[in-house]
Amino acid sequence: MRRVFLLLGLVMGEGSATEPSVASFASIQAALDANPGAMVYVPSGEYRIQTKLRVRSSRSGLFGPGRILQENPDHPIIEIEGAEEVQLRDLTLTRPDGAMATAKEGILAIKCRDLVLENVRVIDNHSRAAAISIRASQGSRISRCLVRNYMGISIDDRTANPDWGYAFHCTDGTGIGVSYSTGTLIEGNRIIEERLRPTPEIQAENQLGQFAKRNPVKGNFISQKTWDAGYTDNWQQGSGIIVTAPEVSDLTRILGNHIENAAQGIDIHCDHVVISSNIVVNSFIGMKAMHGSRNVIIMGNHFVKNSLWAIGLMPGAAAKEGNADGGSVVANNIISDFGHGDAHWIWGDERSPLKFDTGQQSDDPPLSDVLVQGNVIHSLGKPRYRYAVVLPGGPKGPQGIHFANNLFHPGTGGVASRELPE
Repeated sequence: MRRVFLLLGLVMGEGSATEPSVASFASIQAALDANPGAMVYVPSGEYRIQTKLRVRSSRSGLFGPGRILQENPDHPIIEIEGAEEVQLRDLTLTRPDGAMATAKEGILAIKCRDLVLENVRVIDNHSRAAAISIRASQGSRISRCLVRNYMGISIDDRTANPDWGYAFHCTDGTGIGVSYSTGTLIEGNRIIEERLRPTPEIQAENQLGQFAKRNPVKGNFISQKTWDAGYTDNWQQGSGIIVTAPEVSDLTRILGNHIENAAQGIDIHCDHVVISSNIVVNSFIGMKAMHGSRNVIIMGNHFVKNSLWAIGLMPGAAAKEGNADGGSVVANNIISDFGHGDAHWIWGDERSPLKFDTGQQSDDPPLSDVLVQGNVIHSLGKPRYRYAVVLPGGPKGPQGIHFANNLFHPGTGGVASRELPE
């Protein structure tokens, strides 16, 4: 009988001896501050806040069906810092009209250990920052969360970098972002953008791709044609999921997520990664691993209606001797309806579902030792790609790439840009 009374108390917002309720305090923050080391129940209803909720105590957190609305665009919704075993469960975090456009995160976690985010919804946090951001943490788990409508209109300013030297108007935003972290599990989440699809109308309305400014000298990575035109096709920025910080982030699992209408579906700049059983739909890039990404398993995923490439492995600017890309497996993935996504009008038919490329800089060590087997590239009707696989040759081209038992429908130019090694 006592157990029944305790459960009824939680439902009615009274909490229990071990799990207090925010209904007993002046605010959610007051409840957290008064109960260090305890999980605090958030009953049904709307809770409007003007400053970020701060979680600082280990083994504390929030749970319940409540809906928290951050009215201040200059603050994240919840910030967790320097704590162990914090949990957020079952909450809805959002922003009201007039505060959805922000430069801040929905959830920001810094220097945490064994953090759990489960069945949390982050909705209408329109920001170039990640809706869920994990930094410098160990053993975080992000499970069965929903991130919806996370992108915003922004300017990507690369003028400080001589390799680029320009700034341009873009859409930008990331669903789940992890950096400088180890042992992260990202599983069963849904990351969906419904507002900022890459249509010609949205591009024209917001001058997307147009330069906002440029340096006197052209950047090293940009073509003369793009520089002279003052326009770049690459105006979709951000990712559904990104795990970054080469040589630091390590031991990551990205499993069973659904990503829809992202710019890049999954973006990897780290080592020892498993990417499996994900579905990436209508992202102009399905996934890529670069900047010294080593020992990446990409297995059993669906990539649907991508436009530039579906799976890409290549060195990047952060690759160097001792931080090279490779030792990876690409197996049993299905790439379907390539070139039939929203961004096809931007990229055209001369693209490739699978891309194994050279580096961005002359001193980048080549991608090496990759096994590619059991993958299927399948389209109905005429293919909207030139080659199923791009594989450059030469001393800086990928080395030790092996192909076996794949089913690649040829593009308009054939199966591959050169003969595929077995």
